Amino acid sequence: MARGKATATPKAKVERGGVAESAKARAIELAVSSIEKQFGKGAITKMTDDAVDHEVPYFSSGGPSIDIALGIGGFPRGRIVEIYGPESSGKTTLTLHAIAEMQKVGGVAAFIDAEHALDVNYARRLGVNVDELLVSQPDTGEEALEIADVLLRSGAIDLVVVDSVAALVPRAEIEGEMGDTHVGLQARLMSQALRKLTGTVSKSGATIIFINQIRMKIGVMFGSPETTTGGNALKFYSSVRIDVRRIAAIKDGDEVIGNRTRVKVVKNKVAPPFRQAEFDIIYNEGISREGDLLDLGVDEGIVEKSGSWYSYNDERIGQGREKARTFLKENPDVCARLAEEVYLAKGLKRAVPVLEPAAEVAGETKGAPEAGVA
Repeated sequence: MARGKATATPKAKVERGGVAESAKARAIELAVSSIEKQFGKGAITKMTDDAVDHEVPYFSSGGPSIDIALGIGGFPRGRIVEIYGPESSGKTTLTLHAIAEMQKVGGVAAFIDAEHALDVNYARRLGVNVDELLVSQPDTGEEALEIADVLLRSGAIDLVVVDSVAALVPRAEIEGEMGDTHVGLQARLMSQALRKLTGTVSKSGATIIFINQIRMKIGVMFGSPETTTGGNALKFYSSVRIDVRRIAAIKDGDEVIGNRTRVKVVKNKVAPPFRQAEFDIIYNEGISREGDLLDLGVDEGIVEKSGSWYSYNDERIGQGREKARTFLKENPDVCARLAEEVYLAKGLKRAVPVLEPAAEVAGETKGAPEAGVA
């Protein structure tokens, strides 16, 4: 006697966890409606909605090779960035260039000088409009971070630089005596501040850059003994962490006129990490943009190098790197054209700064500039 095949009886609705799909969709609608009623429109949304920006807005760092190493064309907006390295490696120079680039696209920048060491004349030479730059020299770490929070919540600031984390001294330490022990005080201060700042930075579309110093851990036998000040919170909350190192001196005869600098992106949440960039920092001039573009152009085959001669578009631009760099400096239109070709060759969609739509923060609306979208 032939056995009949067992057939599964199809159900009208597929059930998951006891809730039919139609009922599940209705429950989600009610939940979203309740959340928006309680917390406001846009408190929760789908990733496919127009309200969600799928591309990371950015602004130029001021150095072409740094823009390329960052992967999107510059520093991301609405994120926290940490720049650290040894003394006199170029950390403050990088941030001053970032401020200058932000001001070029109409942005407003603030510099919180906890180290009380900002050189206004040097900032001016790097292209910073010091008349429009907001500067604060706070007495305590709490004051510095509170000022940063107020500026970001205003919705009127596009870039805040804190120089440096190591100089953010807790009030208890200042009011105490020399030699008093304050275990973990600065780390707790940074941890609390970053919990508050992260959401504010994201909603405002502004960028906050923390400059940090390095210290040596005691008793480390394997691995790097280096660490940064202020605890571990900043390492977690930062979307981008940049390690800056001076690798060689640039000399004119016997006189040292600058540094060859290497930058490594040790953490990057917006592009692949661990990319490196090398460029020149010339004393009293800052990052040599022309020299940087020249090196990148040679690497990509855009600029031809035959012996000591450099050629661009079949035209000789100089014998020797220094003369070719001078030619680009004296011909900004040629330099701009070369920059465009280099950025495109490196796979960046846009090299020319554009403005982004207005950002709404804390009930206030303002046009926040952006230097492009990756």
